[in-house]
Amino acid sequence: MSETPEPGLLGNQKSLYEHALQLHRLHPDVALPQDGKPYPDSGSHDRRSPWSDDQRRRGVRAAAVLDEFFARPDAMPDELVWAFHDVDVPIHHNEHITAAALRADRERVQQTGRWLVRHSTDQCSTVIGLALLAADWDDGDIDLIRHIGLLSETFGPLAACALKRRRDGSEALLWLAQRTAGWGRVYIIEALCQLGGHSARPWLLRNALDGDSLNGYYVGDVALVADVHEAITTENPDDELIDHTGLLLRIMAGNSGMGMTWNGYHPVRRVLDAHVTHLARQHPTRDRYLTAAFIADHLLKEDSSSPNLSPDHRTVLLNRYLTVLHREDWSSMAHAALDPTDKFTAWFLETIAPRLRLPS
Repeated sequence: MSETPEPGLLGNQKSLYEHALQLHRLHPDVALPQDGKPYPDSGSHDRRSPWSDDQRRRGVRAAAVLDEFFARPDAMPDELVWAFHDVDVPIHHNEHITAAALRADRERVQQTGRWLVRHSTDQCSTVIGLALLAADWDDGDIDLIRHIGLLSETFGPLAACALKRRRDGSEALLWLAQRTAGWGRVYIIEALCQLGGHSARPWLLRNALDGDSLNGYYVGDVALVADVHEAITTENPDDELIDHTGLLLRIMAGNSGMGMTWNGYHPVRRVLDAHVTHLARQHPTRDRYLTAAFIADHLLKEDSSSPNLSPDHRTVLLNRYLTVLHREDWSSMAHAALDPTDKFTAWFLETIAPRLRLPS
């Protein structure tokens, strides 16, 4: 963090909230490019926040600033705009900041939180405003919270925390989940899975995973909350559901150290069996081919520790995936669609394809 700038020099600067709204108007149905960065105040945030070495004390100084502010009945929210610029401000739920909010008059806390989220030109105090709203449960703040949550890498954790506490928060979380990427998407989808709910299930079954490496953190939550094993074993699931299930299996296969793997997913044999059954009836595409190949490659690797997939089952499933991959229509599609000059494709053709004896 740099030294606190003179507020007067930034008097016409756009608030973080208005910045989010402006970008949202340009990109209404997708994640904001680069998570909305650079923020309007990025020039004054060129050094890392002064975090405490003791994690238990993170947020203590910020809570002290809030206590002093709320102790003065005539203090106005605009006094806090630059008050946290050189203070350790956690972007996740923090017990010290929450305690300061709960010690103060609820109405003042709400008013201060709303003002800071809507008007602050400094991301530190905007985070504090969101933390104040996250300590409450008023549904009237949902629209404010979800729009600042579009800047999800910074504001996603507290937006998710705040929306989980609100009666109608699930719908807002689903709205945000469709408009976030990267780390911000992790926070939002984890919260959506924690709330569960029938209304989110169709989306979780078809869209929760976008192929980002961070999907590994919540792939298990999606599988269990959305009851993927029930959806994929129906007679005629749609292509979106089949493709998403394939991606889920592919992510779990290489997910060691991040989240749920095949070893921890009890219905994995049923899901693999259903997926390859439906895959055999699908039209071949590049993505389906690569997903099936990655799944087959993982089946090829011996893993005697798996409690959910015996060696015999692995062999049967491997042969079924290979039968699809070696079919003439799938091989012809792969030959036309896989560009060997692409780095990823070249790696695939040099490593996985030979192991599976796929035509190159």
